[in-house]
Parts: sequence; structure tokens; C-alpha cells
Amino acid sequence: MVTNRRQADDSDFPTLSDKDRAEAIGCLYDVALDPARYEALLDHWESAVSPLRARADFAAPRLLDDPQIASHFRRAGEFLDRIALTEDPDEIDAILAPFDRVAALVFDQQHCIRAANEAARTRLNLPDGARLGDLPINADDIEAVSETVRMLVHDNDKDSAVLRVRSRVEGHLIVLRLQRHLAADGTPLVIAASNDVAWPEGFCDILRSAFNLSGTEAEVVRHLVDCRSVSEIAAQRGRSVDTIRAQIKSILAKTETHSQLELVRLALSVMDMTNLTLQSAPGPRVISGGDGMLKALDFKSLVTPDGRRLDYLLLGDPGGTPVLYLPLDFGFVRWPASAEAEAANRGLRIIVPLRAGYGLSDMVDRKTDYDAALIADTLQVLRAENVTRCPILCISGDTYYAVRLTRQTPGMFSAIIACSGMLPLTGREQYERMDKWHRFILAGAKYTPHLLPFMVKAGFLLARKIGKRGFLHAVYGNSPGDISTLEETEVFEAIVTGSDTALSDTNCAHEAFSRQLVSGQLGDWSDEVNALRGQLPVIYMNGAQDPQVPLATFEEFRRDYDWIEFHLFENVGQLAFFRHWRDVLDRLTPLLEE
Repeated sequence: MVTNRRQADDSDFPTLSDKDRAEAIGCLYDVALDPARYEALLDHWESAVSPLRARADFAAPRLLDDPQIASHFRRAGEFLDRIALTEDPDEIDAILAPFDRVAALVFDQQHCIRAANEAARTRLNLPDGARLGDLPINADDIEAVSETVRMLVHDNDKDSAVLRVRSRVEGHLIVLRLQRHLAADGTPLVIAASNDVAWPEGFCDILRSAFNLSGTEAEVVRHLVDCRSVSEIAAQRGRSVDTIRAQIKSILAKTETHSQLELVRLALSVMDMTNLTLQSAPGPRVISGGDGMLKALDFKSLVTPDGRRLDYLLLGDPGGTPVLYLPLDFGFVRWPASAEAEAANRGLRIIVPLRAGYGLSDMVDRKTDYDAALIADTLQVLRAENVTRCPILCISGDTYYAVRLTRQTPGMFSAIIACSGMLPLTGREQYERMDKWHRFILAGAKYTPHLLPFMVKAGFLLARKIGKRGFLHAVYGNSPGDISTLEETEVFEAIVTGSDTALSDTNCAHEAFSRQLVSGQLGDWSDEVNALRGQLPVIYMNGAQDPQVPLATFEEFRRDYDWIEFHLFENVGQLAFFRHWRDVLDRLTPLLEE
């Protein structure tokens, strides 16, 4: 049931019935606590809100402009932020960063292991979702650690403790130092660092080479670094205590050290030098690389006039003819390996700016017009590449930015090729035709923009939780052509690798994604499009199974913009470029001469 609710300005606007409101809020908090419930919220929300859209003024939609609903979305967003903290390794990585060599863990209040560094995962062989009880130490020691964690979480008078525990696997003593740490949201965590050192692969060979040790002697050094006593080493190696002492005496002579403590310090110093050498080996600071087919590429960096970092990639031939590529708000910055190789063969330099908030490109502040910053950043990248004229190749909604760039800098761009291209959406039915995932986000941006940030953030966290393959299968599930395209090995590698700029273990571009949608692209920019008539070629290469631009909408575009050159691929949808990149490059090539 749909009812009207009166605002303070005495104007009526559609809102939810009490029943739909209660159910929607229930779904909202379900998602806030578990992003895997996202699709249930999507389905319920669409069934409740779709009738409201039919009653809204399309030119000035105003749905659910309700302080109560907004407050629930805001509160649910705070829950999502906490989930993002538990899964976002940025803060956790910073906590664990000082412990590069020793095993280190982070416990939460429920004694779950929130994170573990590589040394801990290697030394302790922890399963996914491990708890304190999974640590390979004696049962009595597990209880002692549990009590200490509980004390550090709840007792503000004490913030650290040191425990000696015994390994259940190898039997040697381990010293644990536990420290309370408050997360950014005030959640108490406990860091546990041990003296259990992660032994670098091949380090025994380094010790043998550096000090002329035998293989046996190098293993004895390893046991000493692990804090084992002489008797423990003897028992471990099946030798007498006197034999181990003789081997240690030989090691001390060869390393010119005078005690076991000095020997251990020397070994740790050499380990540090080895790690430093490995970490500072020649190579790009930040790269984009795939699973074997894609070539690893350096990200290039600029500094914007307002001091932000701005990254970009070059695909194809770094010295070739320039083409500006706009990769959609999903961050599809890489092409299938064969497409990138063909671009190089054709002498094309594909310039791919990473917009603000994607990858390591710094986000703009909230007061800055995101669209204006995107346009300015793109032009700065082109200036850095000494580009004075080039065509634009774009995907889906990025057609809006292609048009804005062309209008803002007349004569700089020679053509626009829009793959799965969008044009201004000028009627409610164009939203209603979309597949439910695209309609949920785009109609949300159009009709309830104040609620969009939660919807987008939840979607990003869902993708992180279920993995990109599962998420993409959900989003494109009603487009068989897109699903089959996605399952092509080169395509999947390109999409997953490229979209790391939008979502990875260390990056989540949900804010930038939202700000693009609520800026200008869902308004009526048809005058801007029509102003390009006769100025340059505008070519659309769309798929018939596009969940965002279905056939009926595509035909309306073709009717309303009869001067645009349209192509339609029957066997694909929004991923048309990734399936038909050869056709796209064939159409692009003659435009380079114009």
C-alpha cells in the first residue's frame, strides 16, 4: 500500500506505507549486519518503491525525503563502516606493519583473530576465520591468553602484558607481548606479537654462503633463533647435547661471535638486510598485473594543482598514437591481454586516467564538484602525455564525461566511440526497463540520491564478501551474453585486475562511485549531445542484452539521435567491448586519420 505523507512545506510526496517502511528498515539493518543479504533488500526495496516512482515528478523526483528513513539509513551506514573496518585492511595493515619479521595477530573483543601477518600465517598455520583456540599452543596457555585479552579489552588501567607460552606443535617456548589498541571507531583490539620469527625462504643457504656454515650448522642457528634450548635442539635433531654444543662452538668461531645471544642478533641482522634487499629490488612502486596473461604495467603519477595524487595507465604502445579511454565507474582499466597486444601492434597508446578515489588517486573533498575534478584531471593527464588531439573510447555511462570533455575543449577530440553507450535518460520507463541491479542503483541515484551512499557501500562490501566472480554473475545474471563473455579467461582476468582500482583488499571506491551518479549524468544533457552534431563522429556500439540499456531504450536512442552512428551486437550486453574489441578497434583505426 502506498500512502502520502505531508512535508513541512505542505507539498505532498509519495512515501512508504507503515508496513513497507517497517519491512524495508528491517531489511536495511539485515544488510548493515551482513552485506550478503543485499539482494533481499534489493528485491524488497524495488517492490515497495517502484509504485512510488510512478507517482513522482520525473523532472524533479522527491521520494522518501523523510527524516526518519534518512536517520535509519545513516545509522545502518555506521554499521557498514564497522564491517568495512573489520574487512578493510588499511587500518589493520597499519597496525601490523611494524611486525614484518615476527608473527603478529590482532584479536577482537570476541577473541576472533581479526587479522594475521604473513609471518603468523606461515608459522601458525591458521585457518580462515580462526579464533584464539586455533593457536598451536598448549590448552592451559590458550586460557591464559584468553584471560589476558579479556583484561586488556576491559581494564583501562593496564594496556599491555607479556606471556610465555609453549608451542603445541614443536614444544618450544614462545614469548607473547599483548597490547591494547583502539581502532578508528573506538573499538578495542588487542595486538599479540611473538618472538616466533618467520624464517625467510632460502635463508639457510644465505647463512651457509655468508659464513661458510654447513647445512646442519645453519639449521642449528635456525633453532637458536626460534628460542630453543640446547637440549630441545638435541631432542629435535636426534643428537646428543654435547654434539649440539660442539656445533654451536663451531658456528660461533665461523661467525666471529662470542655467545648464543650475539649469534642470534647477528642472524636477525642478516635477516633484516636480506628482507631490505628483497623489498628494495628494482621495479615499479605500484603496478597493475594480472594472473599471467596480462603484462604488468606501471602506474604513472601526477600531482594536481590542489595537491592530490593522480594516477594513470598506458596500454598498448607507450609511444603510439594517443586514444583516451574512459573505463566506467567499475574501474575497468585493463583490456584482455590479446586486446592490449593488438593495440600495441596497431601503434595505439591507450591513455587510462584513474579518477579521484580509485586506486591510489586521491579522493577530492566533499565540497568539490566531482565531475569538474574528473574533467580537469583527465585533461591534466593528456597534457602530461603531450596530447593535443585524439579520439575518446568510453564505456556505458562514461559517455557523459566524453561529451563534457568534447564540449569543454572544442577541437581537441576527433571522435567518440561509446561501447554500451548511454544517452540522457529522459523518461521513467527507461529506468523501469533496466535489470533489477542496475535499476536499484540508477533509480536510487535519480529518485532517492540521499539514500544512495548506503546502497553503493553495501554493494561494494557484498562484492568483497562473495568475490568478484559471484558479484558479477549476480549483476549480469540476466544477460547470457555477458555471463559467457565474463567466463572467457582473458576477459575475466582483465575485468578482475582492472577493477582492483575500484575494489580490492586495500581499496574501496564506493564514495567516488556514488558521487559520479548523483552529479550530472542522470540529468538531461541532451542539448550537450546534440551540440556535437556535425562537429565530430559519434559512434555507439551496444549489446542487445545490455541490462542498463535494453533494446527498447536503445531504439529510443537511435530514434532521438538519428545523426549518431549506431551498431548492435546481438550476443552480448554491457560487456560488449570485452567481447567485440576487435570490431571496436577496426572502427577506431580510420578515425585516427581524421
